[in-house]
Amino acid sequence: MLFPVHALAHRPLTAGAVAEFVGLPAAPHISDNFDAVDAEAQRRGWSWEDSLVCESFRTADQHVLCCDEVSPFGNPDARTFLVFGELYPVDPHDESMTNGTWLYGLMDRWQEQPGWSGRRPCTDQDCEAVLEQAAQIVTEHLGAPPERTILSSSAVATGPALTHRIWRTPTHALILGPAADNGPYGYLTHLQLSCTPLSCGPDLPSADDEDGLADWITEHIDW
Repeated sequence: MLFPVHALAHRPLTAGAVAEFVGLPAAPHISDNFDAVDAEAQRRGWSWEDSLVCESFRTADQHVLCCDEVSPFGNPDARTFLVFGELYPVDPHDESMTNGTWLYGLMDRWQEQPGWSGRRPCTDQDCEAVLEQAAQIVTEHLGAPPERTILSSSAVATGPALTHRIWRTPTHALILGPAADNGPYGYLTHLQLSCTPLSCGPDLPSADDEDGLADWITEHIDW
């Protein structure tokens, strides 16, 4: 059965965007000095972003990058995520959200960003198509398919179960999939690629351990 979605906005990932994001932990180290971070951001063609995700960056590819440290540059302990899609899911258990047009203004902000496009209404399959396209780019960059693929809604506040894909480098977990926006009202969902130190969780659970995988994903992407 198709799951309805009020609105979807996205900006496709590119090979360059993935390469830059995955390479951040090994980049030359920039300390948590605001002026130094600002200079490096400008050198990369980035800018500060506060209206879509607080205390984040807008990259040169017009994606939104958030980090749990001041500097994502050359900081292998930082947890980062790159947002390339945003969706406003229908909540079948909340009748007041059936036609919650009051959230479309937030979706407008995403859709109006350079290079972003939107669709209203749509379904979970449209969201899966965006994730599949992104997964192909990540796979091509890493030279390997994801180690685990799981359909789960555990990382979102509400909405459809969507596919998470997991890759690992020697030091980091890369997780592609949905995650709670954690912004105003908590109803929106990011489509994102996260990069998190493997030390944030135990060894990767087996492919048939769906609960274990859901917990492992949450441990890595939920700050």
